[in-house]
Amino acid sequence: MAIVDLVMPKMGESIMEATVLKWHKKQGDSIKMDETLLDIATDKVDSEVPSTAAGTVTEILYKENDVVPVGAVIARIDARGAAAQPSAPAAPVQQAAPQATYQAAPQQAAVAQADGGSRFYSPLVLNIASKEGIGMAELEKIAGTGNEGRVTKKDILNYVANRGSAPVQQAPQYQTPAYSAPAVPQPASQPATVSGNVEIMEMDRMRKLIADHMVRSKATSPHVTSFTEADVTNIVKWRDKMKTGFEKKYGEKITYTPIFFEAIVNCIRKYPLINCSLDGDKIIVKKDINIGMATALPTGNLIVPVIKNADTRNLLGLTKEVNALANAARNNKLKADDTQGGTFTVTNVGTFGSLMGTPIINQPQVAILAVGAIKKRPVVMETEDGDVIAIRHMMYLSMSYDHRIVDGSLGASFLTAVAKELEAFDPNRPL
Repeated sequence: MAIVDLVMPKMGESIMEATVLKWHKKQGDSIKMDETLLDIATDKVDSEVPSTAAGTVTEILYKENDVVPVGAVIARIDARGAAAQPSAPAAPVQQAAPQATYQAAPQQAAVAQADGGSRFYSPLVLNIASKEGIGMAELEKIAGTGNEGRVTKKDILNYVANRGSAPVQQAPQYQTPAYSAPAVPQPASQPATVSGNVEIMEMDRMRKLIADHMVRSKATSPHVTSFTEADVTNIVKWRDKMKTGFEKKYGEKITYTPIFFEAIVNCIRKYPLINCSLDGDKIIVKKDINIGMATALPTGNLIVPVIKNADTRNLLGLTKEVNALANAARNNKLKADDTQGGTFTVTNVGTFGSLMGTPIINQPQVAILAVGAIKKRPVVMETEDGDVIAIRHMMYLSMSYDHRIVDGSLGASFLTAVAKELEAFDPNRPL
């Protein structure tokens, strides 16, 4: 009998567990390959988990609302549709949804349990490994040629073709693992003492996860925050003049966000150490510039969708991506991949009227920049005829950074460079 273990998939480098939201099948139901078996939720997004085999659901190992670690077996499927047979509990497995493009032999061997490797594997790679009977310990030893040493489809197919005829190379160890924060001391649990006219509200699931993420970030990174201000008058006037024509020409509304991102990306190129993470005593400088943008959900919670390869996009490309991700967030349509891989985060506290903020670093990144509300203020300006007082559109910028890696000189220099880049915006820039 071919019993296939379905495991909680790894959704990204910092995701170590997920909550079961809803089972779409119950024990004894038939299921097709790639048909949705359950919905899960992480602190990033809600996702559907498809079946890795066709057959009959013989076991469901977790209830709705259970929190399940990545790699744990969550259900078993009889791939031949036969009745369930007793079996010993399976060890945690790291596996994800398969890709239909890979045609393998009918054997449905589950990926063997590993020691919890930290490298991220695509669903396609994990499906090939499962069908070829490659355990996680063996998979961890395959040298990857993809970004940050990840194993690609070509890597694993080459390994399968030469399996047993050549020694396995140890995979490079420069990839970024899920960050591990030191234990955070917790106060002794005491019953809450309340008095007067109060309302006690239970935190929802996402708020609990956000709270834990924030506390662990502060425990992991010594935060320092630097401040500066920028005269964004040229940007404000250009946008006011061009926004109608921009929408007519491109079908997209232009906000300040993509303009800010363009300036930030230009400065990251000059200061690449801002775009890194820390792995023990090794600094991992990211060659890709993936900008996360903190976005409010309908519930009031915040999420950080990511613009991948922001440095390869022009202003129109950034505008399209910003609008698409913001709309997906507002409508709860973000996919798991939309929140993965960020290397630097920007939060617009000015959206809510704040002049400035002291943001908390989005681990495992090392810096996060906040832009405040744009306000008209009288400002002393230097001219050829002397100093004058003029009404200008001013904006505060603040950046929190991990002082283990980013010194005050680097943090302040980068922040000042962003301000100067914004001030140098060409008010006569064509569409």
